[in-house]
Amino acid sequence: MGDTHIHGHQTQREQAIRTQLCAYNMAFAELGLRFRWDAQTLESLATIDGEQARIIAYVEAHHPHLLNAYSAAFLSEAILAKKTAIAPEALPTCTEASAGTQTAQPASQGFSIAAYWSDEPDLPALAGA
Repeated sequence: MGDTHIHGHQTQREQAIRTQLCAYNMAFAELGLRFRWDAQTLESLATIDGEQARIIAYVEAHHPHLLNAYSAAFLSEAILAKKTAIAPEALPTCTEASAGTQTAQPASQGFSIAAYWSDEPDLPALAGA
């Protein structure tokens, strides 16, 4: 079991998730985006191959209003540039083999919109993008 605690220490996967969450959430904040990811969201997105594709899937599923003003490519590149400056490595894609018996699911199935506070109608300012 790769995700269990060994003698009270975090596994490498858990440490990678914490690092990635911090980097993504800092990138969102720096860009003025009003959403945050949690470990469950990041793990759900890890079923999608590629960081840019993960970001696009998330925005399309949970913040499609942003796509009225910005292209998916622009948003994902801006977020990824900020995230990569903080943590250049990517969380590896979870496949059937590495996730045990879990099967990959569409990006929209692993999210809970209630976990985000993006109910403001204004578009975020992508400062510094």
